[in-house]
Amino acid sequence: MRTLSILIFSIWLLACNTANNTTESTNVNAIDAPKVLQYEIVKIHPHDTSSYTQGLVFNGENLIEGTGNYGESILHVLDPNMKPVGAKIKLPISDFGEGTTLFNDKIYQLTWKEKKVMVYDAKTLVKIKELYWPYEGWGLTHNDSSLIVSTGGSNLYFVHPDNFTIQRTIGVYNKFGYVSDINELEIINGKIAANIYLTNDIVFIDPNSGQIKETINFDQLLSQANVNYNPTSIDPGYVLNGIAYHPTKKTIFITGKCWPIMAEIVIK
Repeated sequence: MRTLSILIFSIWLLACNTANNTTESTNVNAIDAPKVLQYEIVKIHPHDTSSYTQGLVFNGENLIEGTGNYGESILHVLDPNMKPVGAKIKLPISDFGEGTTLFNDKIYQLTWKEKKVMVYDAKTLVKIKELYWPYEGWGLTHNDSSLIVSTGGSNLYFVHPDNFTIQRTIGVYNKFGYVSDINELEIINGKIAANIYLTNDIVFIDPNSGQIKETINFDQLLSQANVNYNPTSIDPGYVLNGIAYHPTKKTIFITGKCWPIMAEIVIK
């Protein structure tokens, strides 16, 4: 009888330890929800409503903007007052412009389905060459050594600037799983900021793990800027898109496809 009691106690103790270990393991592996950030508007700048914005990036005090739509895709430069500087570079009518970035005195501009990457001299905007990209092109940014590409899914591709060969891939995720529709990209303070297509959300992604660390919502941005209509009432595609970080001012410029405003903000 004593032996049976000891056996029952041992089984009970083992069950308790197993339950505790399971709980501890679950807690260790849990993914934290992204921190919700707030913003403050610094200034509202004008934005050309014919610009179907796909990519924004600063070159000094001037802003480079790449736009999309077949027959309307361009690359152009804007001064600090958002006024055009020089001529607009028009893409062939068969090409749909997408994300844009500046790296080592070259401007790179993706195309959507055409599998082309346009490479321009940053000073003259003269096209130097075209590169091949086998997937759809959506957003584009860079770190110190690689260009970073989104394709509309949940993956981000780190590629070689000279030939667009893939160096590594990360999946973007939060506590619920992988997050798709990653669009326009910008490196801000070591994280990858990204528009989530068809939403008013921008997320901040850890470039090593792919985990979304912070998120910020801009549902109220247009009304705060005294815009009395929603561009999506004109076209469902006229959504929030475009992120550019001004490293000197430490402000973020954001806009949307064919939006009337470019908002300069700081994160609180």
